[in-house]
Amino acid sequence: MLNEFWATAPTRYKVLVFGAMGLIAIGIILNIIGNTGGNQGLAMASLPLIGLGLVLHIAGMVVRGQAIRKNLRR
Repeated sequence: MLNEFWATAPTRYKVLVFGAMGLIAIGIILNIIGNTGGNQGLAMASLPLIGLGLVLHIAGMVVRGQAIRKNLRR
């Protein structure tokens, strides 16, 4: 079951995973641009995006755990 989880994963899990990856990627890119360009405001503004991405990632792990527990009970 674990090998094919992505194929049978709930839609909300997939949305959380891609949303988290997108926010983290945007945050890292903004941070790099801000730090290399000397724009401290941009670098600081990127940190909440990275943090929100990490929170979404944790929420995705919770959703995945619930789906696995639900499938194991069947």
